[in-house]
Order: sequence, then structure tokens, then C-alpha cells
Amino acid sequence: MDWGTELWDQCDIIDKHTQSGLDLVDKYVKFVKERTEIEQNYAKQLRNLTKKYSPKRGSKEEQECRFSNHQAFLDILNEMNDYAGQRELIAENMMINICIELTKYLQELKQERKTHLLEAKKAQQSLEGTFKQLDNSKKRFEREWREAEKAAQHAEKTDQDLNATKADVEKAKQQAHMRTHIAEECKNDYALQLQKYNKEQNQFYFTEMPLIFNRLQDMDERRIKMLAQGYILFADTERHVMPIIGKCLEGISRAGTNVNERNDSLVLIEQHKSGFERPGDVEFEDYSQGINRASSDSSLSTPKGPLELLSKNKNKTFRLFNKKSKLPSTSPSPLSTPPNPSPANGPPSPKFGRDPLSYCLKEINKTVKPRISSFRTLKKTPVDTEGFTHLPPEQRRKRLQQKIDDISKELQKETDQSEALDKMKDVYEKNPQMGDPASLAPQITQTAQNMERLRGELNKYESWLAEAGGRGDSIRYSTHSMNNNGAPNPSSPEAISDDTESSQVIYTEFDDDFEEEELAAPIGQCTALYNFPGSSEGTISMQEGEVLSVVEEDKGDGWTRVRRNNGDEGYIPTSYATITLNN
Repeated sequence: MDWGTELWDQCDIIDKHTQSGLDLVDKYVKFVKERTEIEQNYAKQLRNLTKKYSPKRGSKEEQECRFSNHQAFLDILNEMNDYAGQRELIAENMMINICIELTKYLQELKQERKTHLLEAKKAQQSLEGTFKQLDNSKKRFEREWREAEKAAQHAEKTDQDLNATKADVEKAKQQAHMRTHIAEECKNDYALQLQKYNKEQNQFYFTEMPLIFNRLQDMDERRIKMLAQGYILFADTERHVMPIIGKCLEGISRAGTNVNERNDSLVLIEQHKSGFERPGDVEFEDYSQGINRASSDSSLSTPKGPLELLSKNKNKTFRLFNKKSKLPSTSPSPLSTPPNPSPANGPPSPKFGRDPLSYCLKEINKTVKPRISSFRTLKKTPVDTEGFTHLPPEQRRKRLQQKIDDISKELQKETDQSEALDKMKDVYEKNPQMGDPASLAPQITQTAQNMERLRGELNKYESWLAEAGGRGDSIRYSTHSMNNNGAPNPSSPEAISDDTESSQVIYTEFDDDFEEEELAAPIGQCTALYNFPGSSEGTISMQEGEVLSVVEEDKGDGWTRVRRNNGDEGYIPTSYATITLNN
């Protein structure tokens, strides 16, 4: 069943139905567009949310990320950021695969429908024009036939009139004959027009309009099919990203699982452990036998006076819990020598036996004034941040070790650069056409100075670490120990032992590295443009036109590491070959 056969007389219904279908497509496109806007706004709000709660660089929150519960929250923020990206991907795919495609197809359908309706209108106008001609021919035939009847009646009446002349009778007969002839012509024309109209009407209702209606039916079915695919894409677009969204949610669950409360406690201890010893017991001072200035491990290096004894409990609480105290800690450093305590309950001073009151006042002046003076001096003394002496022992050892590791990395970079410059200088000396060896002298000198400076700093920080009770694990680049000022001290037994042990560690680590090293995968190929002898250490010879595998590309020093098929590796001048890297 088709529209052309069953709905041959429902042109207006077909017109309204096809227009309604196109309106539905347009409505669905607008619906999907609003959905994409919702997804984009949702993703934008999620990104703003994660940005709002993400720690700022260098902030206190970023430093707390070493705790598993803080790191888990940061992982959740990252997963939510990825989740927002998937919502944006949903909006983008819906816009491209549904909105844009359906909008483009909708324009094509509108143009096609317009074309079919124009064809139907032309066929209708053509049939109406033929019918109009038929109607005019019919009316003319009717009019001329009446005139012919009138002329015949007039000729008959004239022929019967006795008073009419013969000429009048002949004239009347001729007029009747002419009218009858015209009427016959109009009759024939009417018959032709009627035949023509019936033919066109038959073609209109049985050929032209059914064909147009069937085309409109095919167009509408294609529209429905395309719209159904759009409905399916609406669900498939989100279904395709569900696995990734599931991974984001799994990452959030994993972040919660990775939280380790015990490890966080250990991290806090490791981060803030000072290394100080707990204060010792305060010794009993018997005033009944005289003032005994006893000192304890937790007191200042100056003897206690009577005023200090009155407020020692208050000061003890103040030292332990008041972080905003302006008075710096006076705990003795590991390098300082504690004062010799006076013997407890020792013999009283002779002066005290003669005048106890004056002796107490003198002792107050002796103990309080130097204490105040020492506090003022400590306030004005600058903090030694280079050696981290302002930090507690444990934190100082960690900072020194970190500083030693950083200097070791910088020294290794300078060493690699120095070796590269020496290699380049050797090549320039053997191949003057490649460059002037003297041009490398400033760089070599500067690199040597940097290495010497870094070695001095390394030994200085290692000596500080040894003083702090730690031991560096970094690679030693000099066989001489240095003091705090960076001066060499080869006679130090500690330096000799440290050098021996560290060198043994170096060799062991290097041997393990070479045993486990595998051949690196080629990253490209190169073709030699010129012959290269490869006589220097670390280089490899090549012949013009030879194809080699590129193992390491040029890092800015003018040399590229290559390998032959037999496994031989070495460096060649980058300008001596055409290099093609893999994508």
C-alpha cells in the first residue's frame, strides 16, 4: 500500500503530515542541543569545583599531600576532573553525531519536500489550465449554437414572409448557414478540448500525483528512519563513555581504599620528629641547708637563681606548648659542651653563712642579668639557614641529605657535559673541518669551575651531615674530605673511610646496572652522507650511504648515537647523516 494509490485525493493531508514530521526532527534537534548545553554546564561546574578545592602550588595543603588521606582526596579531585571531561565528550559527540547531522539532513528533506510539492502544484495548475480551456470552448460552443438557431429561425421566418424580397431571403439563409458552420467548428473544438482534458486528468490522477505522493512517502520514511537512528545515538553516545566513567568511579573507590591511617601517623612522625631528648628531672634544692645552684639537662647553660625556681613550672609549660614564643629554644646543640653541674646538697658558701639576704640579692643579679642579656643576643643573632642549624636534629639531617642529593644530580649533569665537550674537542682536533677546538675552551673552563664549586658544596654539606649524626648516601666525586669552609682535608680518617665505603657502593651499583642493561630499541634510522673514521673513543666509523639504526638522538652537542646490525654502537656527527625518526 502506498500513498499514491490509497491517498490519491488527500493532498492536503499529505502536505500537513510531511510538514509535521519535519517539525518533529527540528524539535528533537533543539532538545539534544539543550541537553548538550546542560552537559557542558555540568562539566564546567565540576571543573570549577575541582579547581576550587585543589591545593595551590606551594601551599600548605600541597605539602600535606604526603599523607594518604590528603592524597586520596587529591586523587578524587583528579578523577572528578576526568569525569567532567567525559561529560564534555558526551556533549561534543551528541552535537556532532546528532545535532549537526540531523540539521543537515533536515535541510535536505525540506528542499526535497519543496521540490515535490512544486511538481504537484505545476501538475495541478496544468490540469486547471486545460479545464479552463475546456470550459471556454464549451461556453463558446453553447453561445454559437444558440446564435445559429436564431439565424435559422430568422431565415425560415423571412422565407415565409410574403413582403420579403428574394434578396432578403437569400441573405437570411446565408447568415443561418454561416452561423451553423461556426457552431459546428465550436462543437469540434469543444470535443477536442474535452478529449485533451480527460487525457490530462487521467494522467494527473493515475500517473503524476501518485508518483509525487510515493516520493513524499519515501522521503517521510527516510526521515523516520534517520530520526530513529538519532534516538539510538542519544543513548549510545553516553553508553560509549560509560566504561571510562566507570574507571573514574573505580579510581575514586581505589583512593578511599588506599588510605592508610597507620602510615599517615608514621609520616607525621617522620616529618616532624625533632630528635631532641626529653628533659631530665629537676633536682631538689634544699633551702634549709643553703641555696644550691643545681642545673639539669633541660635548663639553660647558666646557673639557676631563686627567681627562676619560683616560675620554673610556668616556664616549662610555656616552652612546650606556646609556638608563638619570642624567646628561641636554648636547648644545647649536639656540638656544644654542657656546663658542669654543681654538686647537689654541697657545702654552703661562707658568705651565705655570714649574710644570707645579701647573698641572695647578689645571686639574683648574677643569674637574671646575664640571662636577659643572652636572650637579647639570641634575638639579634642571624639564623644559619645554609647549614640548617635552626632546625631540630632529625629535620636538619633530612634537609642536609636532600641538599646533598640535589647537588649530586647537578654535579652529574656537569660531569656528563664535560665528557661531551672533551669528546667534541677530540673530534675537532682530528677533523678540523668540523670546527675549531679552541672555541670550546670557554665552555670547558666554565664546566670545570662549576664542577669544582659543586664538589666543594657537596663535601661541605656531607661534613655537616656527619656532624649532625647522619651519613650521606650520595655518590662521591672527590677522594678528599673537606671541612665546613670547603678546604681539602685529606688527612681526615672519617673522609678516608667514607670515600672507601662510598666508592664500594658506586662500583656495586654500576656493576648491577651493566648486568641488567638491555639494548635500547631503535628510535629511527639514518643514512651516512660522508665517510667518518670513528677513531675517537666512543665514536663509530661509517661509510657513505651506510644505513644505521638511531638509538639516541642529538641532545644539542652535535652527536647522535647509532647502532649497526651486528650490535656495535657509537656516536657519529649529526651533520654527517640524514636522520629519520619514527613517529
